[in-house]
Amino acid sequence: MKALYTAEALATGDGRNGHARSSDGRLDFDLAIPAAMGGTGDGTNPEQLFAAGYAACFHSALQLVARQAKANVADSAVGARVGIGSLDGGGFGLEVTLEVSLPHLARAEAEDLTAKAHQVCPYSNATRGNIEVTLVVAEADE
Repeated sequence: MKALYTAEALATGDGRNGHARSSDGRLDFDLAIPAAMGGTGDGTNPEQLFAAGYAACFHSALQLVARQAKANVADSAVGARVGIGSLDGGGFGLEVTLEVSLPHLARAEAEDLTAKAHQVCPYSNATRGNIEVTLVVAEADE
């Protein structure tokens, strides 16, 4: 692969209770373990960042395949839920649910575009075979 762009960030302090900053300074924030995992929740966490990145990346992939299909994706949205938990064999793992809203398309077309976006999205390609990713297409408002 020839990289078109490389993001850089540095985490310091106490890991999940530390601080993170991108090399360009655009991101600069405290991290905190979520309250659900025994922390304070007084900062963001890696799962929130992953969810935001995956949702944005998948939405771009969805818009790309929709343009190619000349489909109306006005008012579209992608939400991501990232779960973290213990693996049976030890350690921790992630799971992702992507919720796609394509309100101006018939369900079959929305599902087809979502499946195609899942094949071209860099995050989907990076996670494929590594973590469970569930695609959910919301019902269109009719």
